[in-house]
Amino acid sequence: MTDPDTETLRPSILDALFAPARGLPGVGPKMAPLIERLLGTPEQPARVVDLLFHLPQGGVSRALKGSIAEAPPGEPVTLGVTVVGHRPPQPGAGRRPHRVLVEDASGDVTLVFFGMPAPRIEKMLPLGAHRYVSGKIDLWDGHRQMVHPARIMDAEGLAALPPVEPIYGATEGLTSRAIGKLALAALDRLPVLPEWQDEAWMQRNRWPSFAEALKAEHRPAEAPQKPADPLQPAPATPARRRLAYDELLASQLALALLRARQRRKAGRVNAGDGALSAAIEAGLPFGLTGAQRRALAEIRGDLGSGQRMLRLLQGDVGSGKTAVALLAMASAVEAGRQAALMAPTEILARQHYERLAPLAGPLRLRLMTGRDKAAERKATLRDLAAGEIDILVGTHALFQESVQFKDLGLAVVDEQHRFGVHQRLALGAKGEAVDFLVMTATPIPRTLALTFFGDMDVSILDEKPAGRQPIRTVTLPAERIEEVVAGLARAFERGERAYWICPLVAESEFVDLAAAEARFEDLQKYFGAAVGLIHGKMAGPDKDAAMARFAAGETRLLVSTTVVEVGVDVPEATIMVIEHAERFGLAQLHQLRGRVGRGSAASSCLLLYRGPLGQVSRARLAMMRESEDGFRIAEADLKLRGEGEVLGTRQSGLAAFRLARLEGDGDLLEAARDDARLVVERDPALREPRGRALRVLLYLFERDAAIRLLEAG
Repeated sequence: MTDPDTETLRPSILDALFAPARGLPGVGPKMAPLIERLLGTPEQPARVVDLLFHLPQGGVSRALKGSIAEAPPGEPVTLGVTVVGHRPPQPGAGRRPHRVLVEDASGDVTLVFFGMPAPRIEKMLPLGAHRYVSGKIDLWDGHRQMVHPARIMDAEGLAALPPVEPIYGATEGLTSRAIGKLALAALDRLPVLPEWQDEAWMQRNRWPSFAEALKAEHRPAEAPQKPADPLQPAPATPARRRLAYDELLASQLALALLRARQRRKAGRVNAGDGALSAAIEAGLPFGLTGAQRRALAEIRGDLGSGQRMLRLLQGDVGSGKTAVALLAMASAVEAGRQAALMAPTEILARQHYERLAPLAGPLRLRLMTGRDKAAERKATLRDLAAGEIDILVGTHALFQESVQFKDLGLAVVDEQHRFGVHQRLALGAKGEAVDFLVMTATPIPRTLALTFFGDMDVSILDEKPAGRQPIRTVTLPAERIEEVVAGLARAFERGERAYWICPLVAESEFVDLAAAEARFEDLQKYFGAAVGLIHGKMAGPDKDAAMARFAAGETRLLVSTTVVEVGVDVPEATIMVIEHAERFGLAQLHQLRGRVGRGSAASSCLLLYRGPLGQVSRARLAMMRESEDGFRIAEADLKLRGEGEVLGTRQSGLAAFRLARLEGDGDLLEAARDDARLVVERDPALREPRGRALRVLLYLFERDAAIRLLEAG
């Protein structure tokens, strides 16, 4: 539900927009639950503002267009026609349609109606009458037909029609047309709001006011153009760009206020004399890359500054984040503090621990997961509180109240976007002025980094360690699966190991699991006990045991669902087979490919696909063949799928944008960030005239937590 504090603080000018949508005219008891299903949540019923921000996805031009003979098949058209004949279905003919022949001077077309009573059709289309019909013409058996026209009108109806009918995302029982009527009713409730944008910036972009922009989107004057290339965003109208910028500015201003507050909080110096770090670095079995040295210098600068560190460490698959994290934690231990490394799954936590232990030198490491026995856990908690553990590695078990550090100085969080910000803060509360290093192996496009991690400084690892081989990527049709199996047999004779990733069959883990088990049984016929299986439904110890057998070479082929996506490290694995690769997103394909090529041997990734491929799938597979650069791939993924999918934010509850499209509005995000920083520098309390208008903007886009920070001082 809405926070009562928010309601008392929110400017009364916005009350009409935050009123329930079910109070709009025309919303009866049947329609109200449908609106809730479309725009509401269990915690928050649909409001007028939700309707206003539910912008049309496209539009159909209802202007009178050409003639029947010129009408392009498959495109929406509106034609003036004369009714020349009715052919109702014969009695007892089953589900046969009622056909109506209409014509103009250039030719004829058959209108087709299924399951509609004949008297109703005859009333809409009387013989000899002139009517206007809207819909798509298809060719059936060489003849033109229009199945269930979207509109049938007389001259008066045509005159009353808007030039473009907006098309909204709808839900069963609630049509696009009904949503359009509600959106117009919502527009009538729009109050006169103060202008929060800089006047010169508005004029330079020739943008309308906020209210005019909303009206232009809900009452479009012309249908939007579709891009021919799926990697290119659709061109946006000035109205849509204005609204996108409003939303991006609200987001960036909230982050800038949060960042300013974090900066004001006292920090501590969390770096010692460097002796411990130098000893650990000298013992590493590899030399650090230039990118790792640069990132470490930035991190140590933060740790020694006395200001709170909040830094994102981005590195592509296999770029050496773990070594950077270890040396950062060593700096905190030198200063007499403790460090924590938190991973999103037990497999990853265990793997981090096993990878760090041989490199950690004199540092005292301990692993804590939800699976520890009571006695083990008790001993860990006792040693942690006594300061006898330098680095604690674990899962979200580290958040629990019983976990008390003697003096936590640095928290390292792996794959932050799988945790909410509140969880990060909960870990921060375990110590005094805790510094944060957040790591991700998902290369994040700059626009997304600014959006979701805009309150952080960013370090990027853009070099691979020496000796890493490029991975050869091949696409093959699924019909050639037997050649793949034969190739695996030859590779196993050479002592190599391979992953076989099963397809995402559905959004159901059970269906995906069934596919993995079926493939496992199939491959056992060829390779017997050399095949292992791992999936998300297995108990933790069974998963670890299956991974251990593969890592030790007891099994040569590991059949898996996408559970091996992040962080699994078996240097001897040189082949990655991904079945039904066309069903995976680019970022996921890149992460999976990164499980091989981790040793010095040449590696390959086989993408098996089932055709025919759609435009987006073809673009994805081509990008995988062309590039191993995770950042280039991430930018392409953003354009193909949009920001909510790329970070998995739809599932983790981070706000995906409603009006902005990062795949097309990245330039606006940069401008919004600069604008927000200037505002916070010049008017940190938002008391000036523009600052007061910006408070309205923050409430409108529900970034009011930032206002509460302001009020708290």
